[in-house]
Formats: sequence, C-alpha cells, structure tokens
Amino acid sequence: MKIYDLRSDTITKPTPQMRKAIAEAEVGDDIYREDPSVNYLESLAAEMLSKEASLFVPSGSMGNLIPLFVNGGRGSLVLASSLSHIIHHEVSALTSIAGILPILIDTPRGILNAESIVPHLSEGSYDMVRKAIIEVENTIGGVCYPLNNLKEIKALAEKNNMVVHMDGARLFNAAVATNVEASEIVKNSDTVTFCISKGLGAPVGSLLCGTKEFIEKARVVRKMLGSAMRQAGILAAGGIYALQNNINRLALDHDNAKEIALALSKTDWAKINLQDVETNILFFEVEGVALDKVIRLFKERGIMVLSDHSKIRVVTNLHIDSDDTLEICKIIGSIEKKDFLK
Repeated sequence: MKIYDLRSDTITKPTPQMRKAIAEAEVGDDIYREDPSVNYLESLAAEMLSKEASLFVPSGSMGNLIPLFVNGGRGSLVLASSLSHIIHHEVSALTSIAGILPILIDTPRGILNAESIVPHLSEGSYDMVRKAIIEVENTIGGVCYPLNNLKEIKALAEKNNMVVHMDGARLFNAAVATNVEASEIVKNSDTVTFCISKGLGAPVGSLLCGTKEFIEKARVVRKMLGSAMRQAGILAAGGIYALQNNINRLALDHDNAKEIALALSKTDWAKINLQDVETNILFFEVEGVALDKVIRLFKERGIMVLSDHSKIRVVTNLHIDSDDTLEICKIIGSIEKKDFLK
C-alpha cells in the first residue's frame, strides 16, 4: 500500500536535482563570511524581498526569535495573534530567551487588522511595559494576509514607534496564492523570516531579512544562540536551488489541497470550510469522533495526517502530485461515517 504523507510540508526531501546542487556546492567558513554559497543565498534572499540584507539561520523558530530579541527584549511586549506559531510552537522562546511579553489578540482565522490592535496601544505611565513589536504570520493556518491589513498595521506601528515582524514561514505560498510579489507583501514589515525547508523543499534553514544594521545585530545573536555555522554552503545550496526552481510549483500544492478539501466536503462526515483553503493547508473535523481515532483510520487507509488544536490538519507538498491527489480523494470518498465508530 502506498503511503501519502500529508502531515506537513516539512517532510519533503531533496529532489535528485537539488541533491546534485548540494553535492557541487562551493563552501568556506561562514563565520569568517567566506562561504560563497551562503553569501549568495543571503544576497539572493535580500534581493528577492527588496530588503537590504539577510541572514541564513538553521530554523524558522530562530528566525522569529532573533528579531524579538533585537527589537524587543526585556521590558517590552509583542502583539500577536492568539493562533500564532511563536505562541504555540516555539517552546516559549520569546519569553524564556528574548524576555519579551506576548499580548494575544483573538481574531477570525488569526488575521490581525489595525482595529484589533488599537485597543492594546493605549498610553500609560512609565511603569507600563514598552510596546515594541507587532508580529504577523503569513500564511497563518494556510490563510493569506490581505495586503490592506498589512498596510494598515505597518502605518499603525510607525505611528506608535513600533516595528513589524512577519513570520513568513510560507511567505511564497502567500505570494503565489494572491498573485502579489513577495517583495510587495514584505514592504509592510521591518523584518521578515521565511523558510526554505517547507513547501520550497530544501532540507534545512530559513532566511531572516531586514536592514543592514539589523542583520549585523542579528548575526551576533545567532552566534550567541549557538548557531555559528562553518561550511554551511552545503545547506545553502539547497536553498538556492529552492528559490530558483520551486516557487512557481507551489500553485500545484494549492490546487491539490483544494481538490482534497472538495473531496472531504462531499462526505457526510467531514466538517470543512472551503473558503479557508487558500494555499496548501486545510483543516477539518469529524463531529463526535476523537482526533486520534480519525488519524488512526486515515493511517490505516494509507494517508498520514496530524491534529492541530481541535482539528485535523492536512498539508500538501512537492511529494504529492496530481495522480496522488486523485488517489487520496478516492480513499476519502470510500470512507463512511460508521468506519470511525468501529
């Protein structure tokens, strides 16, 4: 039985073409800034996002932690969606390491707007925490930020002497889905992190982008966090290949996710909102059935999925093609409500 892994787009492995690029990578000592592949990846990322500079970091979590540390730190706060990754999936690094206090904002689908942020910006006395950062996540649960929201948030931040950080782990999914250049999206953020190890298919790493001054400070914090990388060009080569070859194909992942969502909507057991399926991530639930039971039944049928909060999460990726999607939809169509009750 063929297994279809839809747990995440982080499970992707380098393609033969990417492995060739990795094997042929020029390398040097990145601490001395002598690794040509790392240097090229960083310059490529900065150019693509129209930012002054970028820094190659091992993970998206570190790419989010560093700007919280540099631009926030002790005695300050970050305003973020209550659904954001920095709150739920980064082991409380923002408080335990960056020392920044998170203020959580509840909004539909996790999308912030200026109106939702304003109530948290009231003036106070000297003994109140300093408001430093507004954090947005694009995509968040596969949902793309409307450009107008980002523009309003950036204007509000500037008015209040705050900076905006974008957790753009799946930034290029948002760019492809909305047909807006990534550089246009991130105009509305001072710093941005994006992953090359998710839908783009590289094995390791993220890029943190911002001003030259910020990146120099970020480089120091990266070292402090134990991420001094030496001949990291082997990893950077995968990122270069990903940025040059794997962005446009994200549209296929989005199409496949929509097909799977449609198949789920046609069953009498899956509860799903098709309007929320904008990129490669979808969520559904089976009322009255425990999440672990749904996961187990899907695995028995050859489909691997995960739970996220109170729902089942499905993520398409570059290892799932159109034929695979067709088979996945057939399997879903063959499942009956009674199967969950066995």
